[in-house]
Amino acid sequence: MIATMIKEFRLPDLGEGLTESEIVSWKVNVGDTVSLNQIIAEVETAKAVVELPSPFAGVVTALHEQPGTVVEVGKPIVSFEVEGDAGAQTAAGGAAESPAAKREPNLVGYGAVVEATGRPARRPRAFAAAPPVERVETKQAEPLVELVETAPAEPLTGERPRSTPPVRKLAKDLGVDLELVTGSGPGGLITRDDVRNFVGGGELPAAAQELAGEAGQAQGQVPSARPGEREVRTPIKGVRKFTAAAMVSSAFTAPHVTEFLTVDVTPAMELLARLKASKAFAGLKLTPLTLVAKAALIALRRNPTLNSKWDEANQEIVQFNYVNLGIAAATPRGLTVPNIKDADRMTLAELSTALTGLTETARAGKTSPAELSGGTISITNIGVFGIDAGTPILNPGEAAILAMGAVRKMPWEYQDQVALRQVMTLSLSFDHRLVDGEQGSRFLADIGALLADPGMALAMV
Repeated sequence: MIATMIKEFRLPDLGEGLTESEIVSWKVNVGDTVSLNQIIAEVETAKAVVELPSPFAGVVTALHEQPGTVVEVGKPIVSFEVEGDAGAQTAAGGAAESPAAKREPNLVGYGAVVEATGRPARRPRAFAAAPPVERVETKQAEPLVELVETAPAEPLTGERPRSTPPVRKLAKDLGVDLELVTGSGPGGLITRDDVRNFVGGGELPAAAQELAGEAGQAQGQVPSARPGEREVRTPIKGVRKFTAAAMVSSAFTAPHVTEFLTVDVTPAMELLARLKASKAFAGLKLTPLTLVAKAALIALRRNPTLNSKWDEANQEIVQFNYVNLGIAAATPRGLTVPNIKDADRMTLAELSTALTGLTETARAGKTSPAELSGGTISITNIGVFGIDAGTPILNPGEAAILAMGAVRKMPWEYQDQVALRQVMTLSLSFDHRLVDGEQGSRFLADIGALLADPGMALAMV
């Protein structure tokens, strides 16, 4: 006889120490039979919408949370009835599991927890010669699996407050001393809301709320007003909330400087037309953004200070020897800036393929948290909206962002005569703590020179 048992699936940490996620939608209903790794839900973290695969094969017996609910990591979200050992004993409200129950295989790495088998757990091996990663005084080593959930609510003398890396970064960006913040999470864990509550009583600054509201309207997120209603209120959460807080923090933390350059890009547009007709680029989606991105990557080789960040905590300037190129993308859930890893190592064809995949994934709302982290410099294409120039706000942790305007046919001086040429305006914002005016100007001028005469790439490489 095959017995059954009830298994609970708890919300996993979906990356980078995230402490909570919002249930966007369920892909299954109570009573449905699901297979291992079948997609059962979509959840939204502070950065992206992620699909959750089932860690079990069985029948859905309960959905513990409704769509739109923000759930803390570790809380049960769905229960399954699964086949168990013949000797499993059923208890009230569910089925007790066999002591020998094994971990279900799971491709995504967060399946059912290994059950106790009566054997003593092996203590972690101590490596006395290994220096500690951080200068934290601890009284005794704890098993790695318990670092997040089992630390004492009150920090020991000399220990820093318990929080995750994203929360510490948010606190640093907002200028908050975590020593002064009381954690409301499990075991005194400090969450993002704790930091925001400390800053402004749980409310985002008015400018951030206005920005979020306007952006939501532009993306069609604000629901239509009902008859007789004079206003519509939409909760600020998920990607919108994260973006608003990050932009406000960046605007008031890094001293922004913006420079503009208008360029005759006719030669670049002619090159683009030739590339599209070339067999070597057949099937690729080549756009002005492709050429601007490649020009910026080449210009960074001559102006590496634009590819750096200000490390306030360690009082250091960190210059990157790689380029993770961020591309601002307008999505139904708000503005996101996924980045292309090691873009500086790519050929033009590889860069074109990466840009196409990045934008398609972002618009579908499938960008992963890893793709939204680790950017070193960004580009925003405001030209697609018919805009010529702007003053873009830096992505937190980056030294520069380039805005490319629309390509327009305009009267322009060409070979001592006035001719109708294709013209684009470039807007470069940079952190003046890291980048001097001369460095920013040279970087912008190099990009302009490459677009005005693509053959200059031979002189710059």
